[in-house]
Amino acid sequence: MKMLRLHKVNHCVFLPENPHYKGMVQKVKDYVAYGKIDAKTLAEVLENRGRLEGDARLTEEYIRENTDYDSIKAFAEAVVEGKASLKDVPKLKPVFRLHPPRKGHAGIKRTVQQGGVLGNHEENINVLLHKMR
Repeated sequence: MKMLRLHKVNHCVFLPENPHYKGMVQKVKDYVAYGKIDAKTLAEVLENRGRLEGDARLTEEYIRENTDYDSIKAFAEAVVEGKASLKDVPKLKPVFRLHPPRKGHAGIKRTVQQGGVLGNHEENINVLLHKMR
């Protein structure tokens, strides 16, 4: 969990799809919720929860000045397509501190297949992240 930078409850990190990270996620699948995010949800998380060093908010102006993209939405689309990385934004913190989900977790001791929140949500991770905005 430390290698994935998940030190506390309700923390979120975005990882590229490669064999190294897939193996790490497979090891912690019984303790975390994960899935494939879409550009709209990534833009929402970056806008609401993106922080820079010094706990400053991530803004459209900062993205415009420090990257090749004009907006957070354009940057999020590029990240989802694999054309960009979150590391392309200088001083962006890699961990996003989210709120607990509205209406609560669906059971923190059960997997998705059993009606809980742990494990692979696939595309439904976007619903969970929207609840945790």
